[in-house]
Amino acid sequence: MLGSSSSSHQHKNNKDLDSRRSIAMRQLLTAAQLISQSDLSAANHLISILSSNSSAYGDSSERLVHSFTKALSLRLHYHQWFMKTPIYNINIYNDQYDSVLQSSYLSLNKITPFIRFSQFTANQAILEVIDHQQNIHIIDFDIMLGVQWPPLMQAISNHYPPPTLRITAIGTNLNTLRRTGDRLSKFAHSVGLKFSFYPLLLPNTNNETLTVDHLINHLSDVLLLPNETLAVNCDFYLHRHLNNRDKLCLLLSKIKSMKPRVVTLSEQEAYHNSPIFLSRFMEAMKYYTAVFESLEATLPPNSRERVEVEQVWFGKEIADIVAEEGDCRSERHERFRSWEVMMARVLLRLHYPCEGYKLEVIDDSFFLGWGNQSLFSVSSWR
Repeated sequence: MLGSSSSSHQHKNNKDLDSRRSIAMRQLLTAAQLISQSDLSAANHLISILSSNSSAYGDSSERLVHSFTKALSLRLHYHQWFMKTPIYNINIYNDQYDSVLQSSYLSLNKITPFIRFSQFTANQAILEVIDHQQNIHIIDFDIMLGVQWPPLMQAISNHYPPPTLRITAIGTNLNTLRRTGDRLSKFAHSVGLKFSFYPLLLPNTNNETLTVDHLINHLSDVLLLPNETLAVNCDFYLHRHLNNRDKLCLLLSKIKSMKPRVVTLSEQEAYHNSPIFLSRFMEAMKYYTAVFESLEATLPPNSRERVEVEQVWFGKEIADIVAEEGDCRSERHERFRSWEVMMARVLLRLHYPCEGYKLEVIDDSFFLGWGNQSLFSVSSWR
């Protein structure tokens, strides 16, 4: 009887916990709805309740509520003060913030497969096209700490004779670029690889249109040697420029004109680019629920790295998606199909620069047309 009573008590506790989680999730959605309806007083009251009842150290649901509540609070602050600059990113360009962000990135790389999955897969694609090539040039958009490249450098150092590797590294922090170049140079020396590193510094700005213009101009200055095999790596970078698709297409056309043997693209498989706040909020809730649950399942409750990753790395993303609007938003993730269509359109415009051609995707098939009339279709069958 005692065992049965204990089991019943545990079952009741679990039901109460599930009920509290469900209530918190509903309150979170209600707060977002109130903000979207400009009922700021009611939203502020509900956010205060959520803030006092959530923690960065609870279970995955509680931590998720905590992160989204902070983001909603920032958005509420935005509405109340009519701020025109990115709220979450006020100090984003100082060295102290960069250090915190880099630490969270290393923790993310250590405790999850997300970064390593994308970088390992991209490296395999690059290795396939540079096999038996003696002069290799990689242009890396937003190289950060360069953790992607030591495994590739190790792999090609075993070739005989070992090739020469040149990396053009794009970034916005000169100190980080220099430190990354020094680390990669030391590693290349340790494995006997001929290596050179060229930093390409972009200005620190929240104006992504301006950044694309600078980027295109800087790419024109990149030295391309005729005997080199070129690879271009875009690791969680291009989504930041989706606020202006025409500019992004110009950038992609510029990359294409450099004639790389391969372009690797890694992106989050989510749609966080809706102009409608509530739609974006609900999509983000669904996406980051899965992210936080994966961290819950694979790490102990007291993991310092998990807290750092959730609060700094993913916290920054959530705050940007939820709190920002207009050109201030940079986390504009879109799904693979969107990038697939965009790449196809760039190729179409590059070879046939006429606005009359239209490309559509319907039921996993591509349709090429003129005006509103479809002319050709391409599909694959298994």
